[in-house]
Amino acid sequence: MKITVRNGDTFWYYSQLFYIPIGLIIDSNPSHDPGGLKIGAEVEIPGFIKESYTIKQGDTLWKLAGKRNINVDALLLVNQNINPNTIDIDTTIYLPSRVVTPIVNGKQAYSSEVLEKDLRRLIEIYPFIKLNSIGESVMGKPLYEMKIGNGRKKVHMDASFHANEWITTSILMTFLNDYLLSLTNNLPIRGVQTLPVYSGVTVSIVPMVNPDGVDLVIKGPPKNMKSQLIKLNKGSSDFTGWKANIRGVDLNNQFPAKWEVEKERKEEKTPAPRDFPGDKPLSEPETIAMAELAKEEEFDRLLALHTQGKEFYWGYEGLEPPEAERLAKDFERVSGYQSIRYVDSYAGYKDWYIKEFQKSAFTLELGKGINPLPLSQFDEIYRDTLGIFLVAVYRWY
Repeated sequence: MKITVRNGDTFWYYSQLFYIPIGLIIDSNPSHDPGGLKIGAEVEIPGFIKESYTIKQGDTLWKLAGKRNINVDALLLVNQNINPNTIDIDTTIYLPSRVVTPIVNGKQAYSSEVLEKDLRRLIEIYPFIKLNSIGESVMGKPLYEMKIGNGRKKVHMDASFHANEWITTSILMTFLNDYLLSLTNNLPIRGVQTLPVYSGVTVSIVPMVNPDGVDLVIKGPPKNMKSQLIKLNKGSSDFTGWKANIRGVDLNNQFPAKWEVEKERKEEKTPAPRDFPGDKPLSEPETIAMAELAKEEEFDRLLALHTQGKEFYWGYEGLEPPEAERLAKDFERVSGYQSIRYVDSYAGYKDWYIKEFQKSAFTLELGKGINPLPLSQFDEIYRDTLGIFLVAVYRWY
């Protein structure tokens, strides 16, 4: 919610007026000097929107403030062009409205278009989110990273490396929305107070690594590529089983961690709907972007969301740190998922990250069944994995 600075206004005053932590207000307004706001400048108040309201017989700002359980000065702040003592009936004013319900609806086919729409809305309401484009897909779609928080500890989460596992994006975006609501409404999540997390941890989220592939599964092939993609899909026009990117490369078999082993043993030797690791490691723009992000940030922990199996993998060649085993025990306890240290599969993002940085990294296999998992599993998957998300950002040994 945008407001205009008046004489004497401060971030601290806005914090008290709207019951929003001052750190969130400061981070929502990086171009402003917290020590001295300029009169007439525009400032963002996170966690609020403006709702239009038409004055009725008997209305006063004081009565409206009482009904909304807000200070009358909040109304005066967002309606600086009116005389509070003489408001005519049928005059339209704005009422500051606290956002208390989610923007994200995870229970839908979550395409890149839906993601873009939700991101725009979330950034508007929660401007302390830092949104970056870390690269582009084969078809030029932006690969978004969101950062929330400003702590020295760094936790990364990503989803939809595989096209027909797009429900992982729905799950991750739902967690993000719940985290944002918790911060601006001072509500714990499963007993976890999130403001200390925000202050101590930077959470990095790449919600859709493979937007071209996700859109192919959900919407079908673009007209200009239809014949080419049907040929890659073994002559079928049913793309629900497609895992790869739009060029037929499996993005989670693309990283230089025993890539040669995977290349040799995979049956697919040319582009295909799944399992082709490419002609060389990091040949695809999506995997290049993810590798560069990891090198730049050197996250303390990494979670890569996949489906299915109700299990997670956390080891690579004995290079995983001792902390990873402790985290794995906690993940298993809060989710009911099976903890598996080593699995005979390589060249994944988690494998490469452990090899490169010797830090904790996990591949989470959410839910159980045949991909793409049905949305009827959404509530169960979210319930099971929410504890993992919270442990990842909150528990430091």
